[in-house]
Amino acid sequence: MRVALALVTAAFASSALATLPPPTEDAKMRAMDTAAKAVWSDKVASYKTCLAMERTVDAYRRGLKAEGKEAPAPVPTPACADPGPYVSPVTAMADKPLEASGAHSPPETATAPPSQNKTADQVSKAGKP
Repeated sequence: MRVALALVTAAFASSALATLPPPTEDAKMRAMDTAAKAVWSDKVASYKTCLAMERTVDAYRRGLKAEGKEAPAPVPTPACADPGPYVSPVTAMADKPLEASGAHSPPETATAPPSQNKTADQVSKAGKP
């Protein structure tokens, strides 16, 4: 029984160790964008925490003054840095002019004009026997 269990476990474990295909360019771009957004989110969280700490210190100092007590000397800290709006680095890299993207024309070389110089009567007569 234990041998069979060990064989079944080994069979499933070997499939779990299989390698995945390399990621596509699109997957790499999405991963890079996700990582950049996570870093930006951390900066925003730090900024909001900094603002909250400043409001708390101001309220504490006002409370001490209202009680007639002297507030301790403030500890110098760096100013809160606003990270600004999120700008995706992937968008800047993916923005190509239309000519470079190849989206407006087929890849093969044109051998004839895209339209014909026939009138509607000529086209309708050509279809009749």
